[in-house]
Formats: sequence, structure tokens, C-alpha cells
Amino acid sequence: MEIPVMVGAGLVVIGVGIGIGNIGGSALEAIARQPEATNRIQTVMLIAAALIEGVAFAALFAVS
Repeated sequence: MEIPVMVGAGLVVIGVGIGIGNIGGSALEAIARQPEATNRIQTVMLIAAALIEGVAFAALFAVS
């Protein structure tokens, strides 16, 4: 691997970590505000996290 490829892969991983962290934090805040909507919030959170991870895998394969 060349250095620019490794830097790009590192940026992808950092971006995904930040994105999934934001999703988790926002979901916890939403559940704290509306506990009765926990199941819907968790479902939407998991779908969003899976989509972000899918984009990350595509980016990592495109970089390498």
C-alpha cells in the first residue's frame, strides 16, 4: 500500500466512527425524550448505521 492510500483508508475509518457515534448519541437522546418510541428509534438507528458501514466498505474497496 502506498502512503496516500493508507491515509485515505484512515480518514474513511475515522469518518465512519464519528458518523456512527453521532447516530448512537442522537438515538439515546431521542429515547430519553420519548421512551415509548424506543423500538422505532432503534430500528432507524440500526438501518442508518448499516448504510454508513456499507458506504465505508465501498470507499475502502475503491481506495485500495
